[in-house]
Parts: sequence; structure tokens; C-alpha cells
Amino acid sequence: MPEVIFPGPEGRLEGRYHPQKDRDAPIAIVLHPHPQFGGTMNNKVVYNLHYAFYNMGFTVLRFNFRGVGRSQGEYDQGVGELSDAASALDYLQSMNSNSKHCWVAGFSFGAWIGMQLLMRRPEITGFISVAPPANMYDFSFLAPCPSSGLIINGSADRVAPPSDTETLVSKLHEQKGITITHEQIDGAGHFFEKPEHMDTMVGSVSDYVKRRLTENTR
Repeated sequence: MPEVIFPGPEGRLEGRYHPQKDRDAPIAIVLHPHPQFGGTMNNKVVYNLHYAFYNMGFTVLRFNFRGVGRSQGEYDQGVGELSDAASALDYLQSMNSNSKHCWVAGFSFGAWIGMQLLMRRPEITGFISVAPPANMYDFSFLAPCPSSGLIINGSADRVAPPSDTETLVSKLHEQKGITITHEQIDGAGHFFEKPEHMDTMVGSVSDYVKRRLTENTR
């Protein structure tokens, strides 16, 4: 898989870019967990989401936020990281101008950044939010949430408690014109450490995205 370096707001950003042969293939970016707690684009959840999208026919980009790996700059409380994500999407779109579908997937801190990106980029047709840390970050900016998506978490998540995720989902359910699908994986922790939990999560994501692609709805 090609390593890529592309321009970000604070210098170079390092990524892994996985194109399809089909020039009209849908595109997706995958966002990693918190940089200050060891989060990188090679995190297992991020890696598995990347391949799940690729195996569904997406051209996929995952990358390191500023200050992680070979990406330049330093951690910026989520503000700069959102700008990094926007730059990554610009880069992906510039290489795939024929694409009809654009998805964003994020895990933990990356889920928070991904949902902010939704608000900035109306062309995003769907999102996957894995273990969003609704206890740590304010998600009230999702008013209204501009596109339908899947929120998925583990029932044994100690980092982002399920009760906070459920509160977030119930708020989003009140909004009209979009559908938020919520799945909770019984017994899974924040990082889906057990192979069966990871497999269940990836399977749920794949089933959801495939269904959405055939429906052609927002």
C-alpha cells in the first residue's frame, strides 16, 4: 500500500493511500485515536476499518495527525487535527474527482474529529463513528447532524462509557431527515481487544455501509 506525504496546514502529513482500479470508486478517510495516548494511523481498529472500506470497493486514505509519526506540527487540542482531516479529504478528493460517495470513519478521538468534519463538508454522504468519547468531548455541534451514519461501541467500554454514547444517540435520533443507526457490541471494550469483538465490529460496519450504498440515500 503506497505511503503518501501530502500538504497539511502545519506542514507535511503522512498517510497510507489505497486506490481502487475503478476511477468512480467511492472514497473514505479513516481517523485515528488521540495522539497523546498513543493513537496513530496503525491502530488496530483504524487499520481494520481501512481494510473493511477497501474490501467494499472504496479508495481509502488513513493518515497521522500533526505531530504523530512523520506528520509535522504538534498536537493542537483537536482544532488543528480537524484542519488536518479537512486537508486529507481535499487530497483524497483531488485524486478521485469522479467519486460519487464520500465517507468518513473515525475511532475514539478520531470519531469526534470525523463528526466535526461532517459539519464542514456537505459532500460527506455517510459516517462511521466507533466508540465516540461522548463523556470527554462536546458533541452538541451536531445540530443538525447533516448525514446519516452508524455509531458503534462496546458494552464494556471503560474509556467512553456506553451510557454517554446512548445519550448522544438519543439526541441525534430526535433530528429529522437523517437516520442514526446505533449498535452496541456485547462485552467489547474500547479497543475491541478480543478478535471476536473486532470481527463483529468490522462485520457490522461492512453490513451497514453496503446497505447504504445500495439505497443511495443521505
